[in-house]
Amino acid sequence: MSKKLKAAIIGSGNIGTDLMIKILRHGRNIEMGAMVGIDPGSDGLARALRMGAAVTHEGVEGLTRMPDFADIDIVFDATSASAHVKNDAFLRKLKPGIRMVDLTPAAIGPYCVPVVNGDTHLDAQNVNMVTCGGQATIPMVAAVSRAAKVYYGEIIASISSKSAGPGTRANIDEFTETTSNAIEQVGGAQKGKAIIILNPAEPPLIMRDTVYCLTEANADQDAIRKSVADMVAGVQEYVPGYRLKQEVQFDRFDTPLNVPGVGKLPGLKVSVFLEVEGAAHYLPAYAGNLDIMTSAALKTAERMAGRILSPVAA
Repeated sequence: MSKKLKAAIIGSGNIGTDLMIKILRHGRNIEMGAMVGIDPGSDGLARALRMGAAVTHEGVEGLTRMPDFADIDIVFDATSASAHVKNDAFLRKLKPGIRMVDLTPAAIGPYCVPVVNGDTHLDAQNVNMVTCGGQATIPMVAAVSRAAKVYYGEIIASISSKSAGPGTRANIDEFTETTSNAIEQVGGAQKGKAIIILNPAEPPLIMRDTVYCLTEANADQDAIRKSVADMVAGVQEYVPGYRLKQEVQFDRFDTPLNVPGVGKLPGLKVSVFLEVEGAAHYLPAYAGNLDIMTSAALKTAERMAGRILSPVAA
């Protein structure tokens, strides 16, 4: 396919810069159109300029004043939850049909985890990529859910504090709320909970995630194992560094457990332990939390662009 859609990235920090490099190296249906920032001295803007993209340090307003703004079809927002609300409203007034891929926890549009529901929202004007912890763990909750009823899903995302920039730190509350909601809406758990840990260890540790699911007591353990393995393979198609740390663990509880928001239930506890190594395109390999976000966002945008370019085939 020779034609590509032009994309703009709002946010010239670590996430935006890594995403830009991924688009330049791996974009099939989209190509870089513009990089938008607010710091004229940012490395992201400097790299974008060297790579031939249009740049502005005047924020989203600067994007709309660019001569090629009319050619921008997809915008990635890698700023913050509060900024995304304003950016979406501002851009939609000027170009109602523009597509937004939201890498913040704002959750204006539907949650999207490519391997779980990536084909569901191809026509949405705004899709939300949940959070880094959500992208890593919700596939596992969904994998368990398709093999057994999940009464409760809890995830703990542990990331290096060095990979948590100001946007992540400013959005901790939004992280837990957005991820918890997506565990239920996308993962299929009756009740969800999310916890994030910023680990200051030196040298920095790779992203590690723990997923706990309480399922019906008579759930088929072999079916759960296979479903998890299949889902891991699906995520690895766009995040090669995604892997299980050990075999899925099972613990049966015949004495009812008190599940907040659900009640007292006996059941089978399913424990899944993961790690996510980044591709090190721009960020260090330990920053798998950021890499999985940019990889998922690119995967989603590529599918959306493919639908626009070839609506019948998509």
